[in-house]
Amino acid sequence: MNKRNFPLVGLAVFFLLLPSTVRAEKKKQIELMAVTKVVDGDTFWVDDGSEKGKKVRLIGVDTPETLHPQKAPEPYGREASEFTKSLLEGKKVRLEFDVDSLDRYGRLLAYVYLENGLFVNAELVRKGYAQVATFPPNVKYADYFLKLQRKARNRKLGLWRE
Repeated sequence: MNKRNFPLVGLAVFFLLLPSTVRAEKKKQIELMAVTKVVDGDTFWVDDGSEKGKKVRLIGVDTPETLHPQKAPEPYGREASEFTKSLLEGKKVRLEFDVDSLDRYGRLLAYVYLENGLFVNAELVRKGYAQVATFPPNVKYADYFLKLQRKARNRKLGLWRE
C-alpha cells in the first residue's frame, strides 16, 4: 500500500466501525430500568439486575425532606413525594449521567426520563415540587432548571405558593 492510499484506508475503517459504535451508544441511551420503590421526592430505587437494585438521586433538584433521620418532615415534602410516586411507580426510566455518576453515599446521580420522554427532574421544578440544587461538576441542566424555577416561583406553584 502506498502512502497516498493510507488516509483512505483509515477513513474506510472509521466508517466501517462507526455504525457499531453508534448502535452501542444508542443502546446505552435507551436502556430502560424498572423503578422498584420511590423513597421520597428526589430519591428512588431501580432494578439494575443486582440483588438489591440501585438507589438513584435526581441531579440538580432538591425536594423537601420527608424521611430524614434527624429532621421533621418539611412543608410540602409529602406532596413532592406523592408527585414523584405518581410519575415513577410501576414505570421504566432512562438514566442520564453527568460528570460524577455516584454521590458520597453510593447512590447513582442521574437525570431521569420516562419512556414517553418526560424529563422528571425538570418536571419537579416546573411544577414547584422541587427547587434547584446544583453541586458541581454536575451542572449540565442548571440554567434550564433555574429558568423553570423562576417560572414556578412567578406562578406561585407548589413550594412557592403563599
